[in-house]
Amino acid sequence: MLKAPGDLLKIGAVSARSNISVKTIRFYCDEGLLVPVSRTDSRYRLFDESVFADLGLILRLRAMDLPLDLVKQVIQAQRSGICTCSDLKATMREKLSEIHERVDELKALEAEIKMMLKSWEPCGGA
Repeated sequence: MLKAPGDLLKIGAVSARSNISVKTIRFYCDEGLLVPVSRTDSRYRLFDESVFADLGLILRLRAMDLPLDLVKQVIQAQRSGICTCSDLKATMREKLSEIHERVDELKALEAEIKMMLKSWEPCGGA
């Protein structure tokens, strides 16, 4: 179903609401990470509200240090609800394992800091 133009957002409005630059949004479109739902007669990209979920996913995946080609594969799998790429699944499992390792490292660091704080005798200062 084609949405009424009033229901759609131009790239500037998406940028303002998401705090992501117009240049970055255009880049994501050019890379196939974002897909405008329509264009105006003047060729402006138009998006619906789902663009914000897509942008959120892109940002989360980039925060995992995934390369753009892999981000694109994840987004395509997410959109279709089907992931047939065993390499993609293996990569995501590897990322999950890295996250678990990092959590373990942070827990050990937390315990070390707690022990250090506990072992220090109170001094006259704060």
